[in-house]
Amino acid sequence: MKIATYNINGVNGRLPVLLKWLEEAKPDIVCLQELKAPQDKFPERALLDAGYNSIWHGQKMWNGVAILSKDLTLQEVRNSLPGDDSDLHSRYIEAIVGRVLVCCLYLPNGNPAPGPKFDYKMAWFKRLKKHANYLLSEEVPVVLAGDYNVIPTEKDAYKPERWVDNALFFPEPRKAYKELVRQGWIDSIRHLHPDETIYTFWDYLRNAYGRNAGLRLDHLLLSPQIAPRLIAAGVDKYVCEWEKSSDHAPTWIILADEEER
Repeated sequence: MKIATYNINGVNGRLPVLLKWLEEAKPDIVCLQELKAPQDKFPERALLDAGYNSIWHGQKMWNGVAILSKDLTLQEVRNSLPGDDSDLHSRYIEAIVGRVLVCCLYLPNGNPAPGPKFDYKMAWFKRLKKHANYLLSEEVPVVLAGDYNVIPTEKDAYKPERWVDNALFFPEPRKAYKELVRQGWIDSIRHLHPDETIYTFWDYLRNAYGRNAGLRLDHLLLSPQIAPRLIAAGVDKYVCEWEKSSDHAPTWIILADEEER
């Protein structure tokens, strides 16, 4: 089973890129972030034609998350992160896909920081940690995937000293990410590639992609019930070379079938 997370940065404007990648990479499950599309403008028909069922939570102009599934049953569980009924941002969606609970998230950026946006980021992170801990208590196979807007360590940034004044690299979100993982989650990329330079995002400016001046912002965390099935993980960096591509690349894992463990 191949599961991917992809900040598409505008699902309708980049639909040709998404469809091309789906055809080439053939993931079984995809978590999309930053749809930038209201609920009624999500390209459900085009994705169905490509062989993917989908659930989504859209928002006009900003945010938006979706889960796509190929040949697996898809049952929505929730479309918001518990803990704050006043939060109307479309940043979280959760579904049972086959026999796996898939959680797709788009954690707030937090810039400019300090300030209200950073406070919202940390409050959201606190809610995520609480819900993630609850999911672990259920002792079921869970994938917690998405754009976390966190650079976990210096290894995850090109010239990390340039990011010390950015909310992506502030001590507080890095600490929160570490606390999240320590609940019992497995950071799939780092689990299989502990020392490798791996990025998932390259700014459009200053030829960042050409210089490989990137960041690792997109993560797939695995619960202990599914982590033993992890056999591969990577980033389809080449997609960023396509015309009108996102500034993020699809990040993926491959899980062995249950009977293959």
